[in-house]
Amino acid sequence: MATPLRAAAGAISAEPANLNTIDAIDPYLRRLGERVRDARARHGMTRRMLAHDSGVSERYLAQLESGRGNVSIVLLRRVAAAIDVAVSSLVNEEELPVEFELLAERLRRLDETQLAEASAILTQRFGDADARIDRIALIGLRGAGKSTLGRRLARRLNWKFVELSHEIEREAGVSVTEIFNLWGQAAYRRYERQAVERLVRTRKHIVIATGGGLVAELGSFERLLASCYAVWLRATPEDHWERVVRKEGDHRVRGGAGEAQAMADMRRILAQRERLYRKADARLDTGGKSPAQSFRELLRLVSQARARSKPGRRSADRQS
Repeated sequence: MATPLRAAAGAISAEPANLNTIDAIDPYLRRLGERVRDARARHGMTRRMLAHDSGVSERYLAQLESGRGNVSIVLLRRVAAAIDVAVSSLVNEEELPVEFELLAERLRRLDETQLAEASAILTQRFGDADARIDRIALIGLRGAGKSTLGRRLARRLNWKFVELSHEIEREAGVSVTEIFNLWGQAAYRRYERQAVERLVRTRKHIVIATGGGLVAELGSFERLLASCYAVWLRATPEDHWERVVRKEGDHRVRGGAGEAQAMADMRRILAQRERLYRKADARLDTGGKSPAQSFRELLRLVSQARARSKPGRRSADRQS
């Protein structure tokens, strides 16, 4: 089957090669063509006008709109720019209501502070604000202490501790390793989202230790933020590395080229995820601290948040 979007390298002509190699109309390409045709119609553009503005021939546009043009991303960008629509609106797998698109355009005009305020308003209006504090989610890179601190916090609150990876295995019916070996990362993220959805829909009084990469799947991360009080356990890449090596007992790469590469990877991952981790309700720096010190600070953060959420309620997590 032909790939829906062919990556372009270097210069590319306005006429893609080998259009006749598509034996049958791919459903995705058909939907893509329909979106291009509908967007053109909404903007009152004829195919000739679009060809003029985009520099793509009418012949190829006709093939694209009929679902027989396996378009490159370079050409699609030119078509989208000529119609004045986002490429994402053309390639999206799901059909979105007009209200969603209008809201997205309105949000696009807001700055970062205004977006944060809009997010809080939506959470307050459509989320379960009171129930959020009855679910604590710990996020952060591998080796942040999520499992260690999460178990201690759950015991102190007399709540249930949940390791999200175990819930993912429950959804899939196989181990995490087997999920990746059999179906790959996309399947893992799908089961992860199902596990998050089930937990926040059916459970309260839980402490969840999430995987470090959950924040990269925005659907799962948004659901978590809307339904849980999230705490980012933050440490330096060196701290993360030392904890992972100590926990897993793998000293084979210590001091060698493997360690340098692993550290470089960890720094890059942390840099890419930091802006997402910052969306948590609270941040706890665990670097250079003992587990006991970090736990006392975590307990204080959670106690204060629960007191603010439900004034007058006798805090179950008050230190004895």
